[in-house]
Amino acid sequence: MDHEDRIALFLDYENLALGVRDHHGGRPFDFRPIADALAERGRVVVRRAYADWSYFDEDRRMLTRSHVELIEIPQRMGASRKNAADIKMAVDAVELAFERGYISTFVICTGDSDFTPLVHKLRELNKRVIGVGVEKSTSALLPPACDEFLYYDRLEGVDVPPPAVRRARPARPSPVEPAPEPAVETAEEESARDVDTLAVQLVQTVAGMQGSSSGEVTASALKRALLRKDPTFSESDYGFRTFGELLRHLAAHNVVELASGPAKGDPEVSLPEQGDREVAFGLLRSVVVDLAADGGAVALSGLKDQLRRARPDFSEKKLGYRSFLQFCKAAATDGAVELRWSPEDGDYLLTPKTP
Repeated sequence: MDHEDRIALFLDYENLALGVRDHHGGRPFDFRPIADALAERGRVVVRRAYADWSYFDEDRRMLTRSHVELIEIPQRMGASRKNAADIKMAVDAVELAFERGYISTFVICTGDSDFTPLVHKLRELNKRVIGVGVEKSTSALLPPACDEFLYYDRLEGVDVPPPAVRRARPARPSPVEPAPEPAVETAEEESARDVDTLAVQLVQTVAGMQGSSSGEVTASALKRALLRKDPTFSESDYGFRTFGELLRHLAAHNVVELASGPAKGDPEVSLPEQGDREVAFGLLRSVVVDLAADGGAVALSGLKDQLRRARPDFSEKKLGYRSFLQFCKAAATDGAVELRWSPEDGDYLLTPKTP
C-alpha cells in the first residue's frame, strides 16, 4: 500500500451533470465510470462533490452510495452559487495539499477553465493532477495544464448516444442507390492513418528520450512522456486495451523494438538500428546518384519530394528524425552521401559518397 498513489477527488458537480445532460441526450450523470478509472490509478482517500444540491436532489443517493461527501453550496440572493462552489472547491483542494502530504494525486472533475490556476498551483506543490470533463463542454485551456486528462465520454462504461440525424423531407427516388461499403473503407483508412500518426509521435518521443538521456527508455517512462506531450492521450482511442498491446503491435510492424526491462511488464523500448533506416539511407543515395548523373550536386530543397516519388510511404519521422535535414545528416554520417552547406546557393548540397 505504501507504493500506491493516494488520490483526492473533487467534483464540480454542476459542470459535469449539466455537460452530460446537454451533450448526452439528456442522460443522467453516472459516477461509476470515474470511480472505476481512478481505482486503476491508485487509492482514492478523499471524495468531495460541490453543488447546490437542491438542484440535484435525485443524484444525492447515487453519490452517497459511492461514498462521496456532498458539500452544500446554497444559492444566495445577489450571489452566484456557481462562483461560490468554484471558490470553495479551490480553497479546499489547496488546503488539503498543504495539510495531507501523503496525497500525491488530485483529480479535478470539471471542464471549466477557471480551474486552470488551481491545476498550476497543485503541480507547483509537486502534486500530480488528473482532469476529468465532458468532451464538448471542456475548455481547450484545461487539458494541457493537467498531467493527464480523461474525457468522461471515453471512459469505460459510459454509453454515448449516437449523433442525432436531421430528418429531411423525402426526395424523389434515385435510380441508383449509393452503396455503404465505401464509407466503411473510409473509416478503416482513417483509423489506419490515426495509428500511423501515433507511430510517428511515439518514434519521435523515443528518439528524443534516447538523445537526452543515456539510460534505457522503458514503456512506463514512454507512456509518461506521451502524456506530458498530450494529457488526453489514451491507447484505447486507437483500439488497444493496454499500452503494452500498442507497443507489441508497433514492434510487429518494425516501428520499435522491445526487450526485457528492469521490471516485469515494463519492457525497454528502442528504435530499430538496422532495417528500415538502412533501406532509407540506400534510397536517398540512389536518388542523389540519379539526380547528380552529370557529376553535380543535389540541393536539399525539393529532394524529399523526389524520395516520395520513388517511395510514396517514405517518412523520416517514422525513423525517429525530427526533420529531413536531420535524416540527411545521419545518412552523411553513415557514409551514404556527402552533405555540405553552400553559401552561394543558400542551401545544403548532397553528392554521392565517393569510395
